[in-house]
Amino acid sequence: MNNELKKRDRAVNWHPYTQMKTADDAIPIVRGEGVYLYDNEGKKYIDAVSSWWVTLHGHANPHIAQRVFNQLNTLEQVIFAGFTHEPAIQLSENLLKLLPENQEKVFYSDNGSTAVEVALKMCIQYAYNQGKAKTKILAFKDAYHGDTFGAMSVSGRSVWTQPFGEMLFEVIFIDTPNSENIDALKAEISQFADDIACFIYEPLVQGAAGMLMYQPEDLSELMKFCRSKEIVMIQDEVFTGFGRTGKLFAADHLTEKPDIMCFSKGLTGGTMPMGITTCSQEIFNAFLSDDKYKTLFHGHSFTANPLACTAALASMELLLQENTQIAIRRISEQHSDFTKILREHHGVKNVRQMGTIIAWELKTEAQTSYFNEIGKKTYDEFLLRGIIMRPLGNVMYLVPPYCITSEELDFIYKNIIEVINLFLQQE
Repeated sequence: MNNELKKRDRAVNWHPYTQMKTADDAIPIVRGEGVYLYDNEGKKYIDAVSSWWVTLHGHANPHIAQRVFNQLNTLEQVIFAGFTHEPAIQLSENLLKLLPENQEKVFYSDNGSTAVEVALKMCIQYAYNQGKAKTKILAFKDAYHGDTFGAMSVSGRSVWTQPFGEMLFEVIFIDTPNSENIDALKAEISQFADDIACFIYEPLVQGAAGMLMYQPEDLSELMKFCRSKEIVMIQDEVFTGFGRTGKLFAADHLTEKPDIMCFSKGLTGGTMPMGITTCSQEIFNAFLSDDKYKTLFHGHSFTANPLACTAALASMELLLQENTQIAIRRISEQHSDFTKILREHHGVKNVRQMGTIIAWELKTEAQTSYFNEIGKKTYDEFLLRGIIMRPLGNVMYLVPPYCITSEELDFIYKNIIEVINLFLQQE
């Protein structure tokens, strides 16, 4: 039985970001509880990466599960074109209260990539509806916004996007801002400002690029400049939203406001797939017309699915509870203490932290890269120790669920140091 599930999986399933010819068999997970996942042999693993950064309150959270169960017995799905329902209305109302005050409207979709696709289409058509031909996009180098074509286009060019290179639309890529390059960035943007439909960015943390971080004051200054050039701004909070940066949203660290925001991952507490794109009234107004061709022609079969909306409402209730906010602060403080230990370790470099996100790089003979072979080796070693980590090559990071205890974090920290030491001996 133990190998049967692996064999059946190998026969029919194609896993994401996986070279299926050389990959190990996938580990069958049969249940989850809190910070732990349990495989079919009874071994438990601490989910130190929140199952790709989505699980906020732990697995099989009873509060969310009960709310979804109740909704399932009431209304599971309804077309959202021409119809609406209480969970979608309530979720939009509750979310908008937490966002910058210029965010006025909510558009529902399925995941982070589609939330970005919607945002890009909003921006391009925003200009088009006003008779303006703005087709260029501004984005950061090393960006990652998803794997659908629009999202891939505004993500940094790499071996991931190479097969599709000729099909991706034009993007102006700039460095993330700092005190030394901000004037040069402004000058570069000025050259193309009249043609730029929008500026899309991951605020403060570039996740898939290796948890690269930059400062709120520098982003705020760049946003202020873009505003002066009438460049529409898309803030991709798919990863950073819902407490990951230590505040409810990365927007809460900034002095400037985006025009459009994208959400997914922690939106439903990791319970169900859902994407949201919010926008200002000004963006929305550009689509209001007696001319039907100015409509935003975008939709999904499961737009504003009542079950997903209910899961998001329940997750948001938990997020706003005082004990969850205390947990976020505790995790952030423990991470801060651990960064001091990591910075003193001779096998580690570039330690960085923001809120519940902590990342560092292992010093190896090979350069820092997603394809650095030490990533797979450390991944396997952590699994043996009952910890799910997913290194980005030699970049390691922690993004734990908020229900993790101090003792569980200390257990992870202890094993991190042991694993670093183990591989240093092998170098």
